[in-house]
Amino acid sequence: MPSSLPLLPLSDINSEKPRLIGIARLASEGQSLREGHNVEYFTLPSKSLLNRCASQRGMPFTWTINPYRGCEFGCRYCYARYTHEFMEMHDGMEFEQKIYVKQQAAGLLRHDLRRVKPDEAIALGTATDPYQPAERRYEITRGILEEFARHRGYELGIVTKSNMIVRDIELLKDVAKTNRLSVHITITTLDVELARILEPRAPRPDLRMDAVRELSQTGLRVGVSCSPVVPGITDSPKDLESVIRAAAEAGADYVFANPLFLKPCSAAVFLPFLEQNFPHLAENYRQRYKDRAFLPPAYAKRLSELVRRLRAKYKMTREDRRERSAFATKWPVQASDEQLNLF
Repeated sequence: MPSSLPLLPLSDINSEKPRLIGIARLASEGQSLREGHNVEYFTLPSKSLLNRCASQRGMPFTWTINPYRGCEFGCRYCYARYTHEFMEMHDGMEFEQKIYVKQQAAGLLRHDLRRVKPDEAIALGTATDPYQPAERRYEITRGILEEFARHRGYELGIVTKSNMIVRDIELLKDVAKTNRLSVHITITTLDVELARILEPRAPRPDLRMDAVRELSQTGLRVGVSCSPVVPGITDSPKDLESVIRAAAEAGADYVFANPLFLKPCSAAVFLPFLEQNFPHLAENYRQRYKDRAFLPPAYAKRLSELVRRLRAKYKMTREDRRERSAFATKWPVQASDEQLNLF
């Protein structure tokens, strides 16, 4: 049950620290909703739901929507931990321990969609998972999809690691009737034990692949993202082929893979994780990621070529894809041809 407990203790509120502004102030005023297994949930008042993508990396979307701030899945490599820094939270672990629930999301989206031009794609779930455990209780993502179902002519891509998305199959079909929709399910490995180490609170990879199959069988456009490919851990040709083969067998329309990149806040969590679980890789990572988030293009080029060959082997190239004009999207085309940087 919601309480009136403030996020910040009174000792901090009354201290002489600089006054918080913007998103940091809104976060500090959020009300505690509940706690569980070291995770706290807070409300987050928002003035807008759509965010214009400011990346210089040629992303295949113009706008992003993140129903929550923070993500309970706790993926050790997660690049999005930096988003909590905007709220003056500089401990990378707080990203998975303090989850902020955006209020009045559907109403905000209704107003924000006026800003979207016909050729501008929208990505749902770029800095948080829209189907993380909080969604079972708060249903912010479901409310957003219900709003999209009332509109037509938009291009929407959903990114998730959760099989909870099958809960919304009928709603997704409604969205796809009048909009261009694609679902991108992230599966970095089929090794259940390895996934439990890398992505400790995300659903098992076999459950995610089952979700790919179920979405595909309903006629929705669904693909698999192998991103990030983690050097020395998930990047062997055998392991990548197992994921791509399983994706093809599950009926995925496409597959793509991007290599790991580490922002400083992510490295602060990931490098100690390597020391504990993959100590033989730790020094190599420290040297190669020193003073950079991306690594030179040689590794990326090899990875890109490997994935290209595997897509061809399992008939997942552009030419092989089924033509589904109702669900067509530019996402897989651009995503599979751009980026890639590493060891």
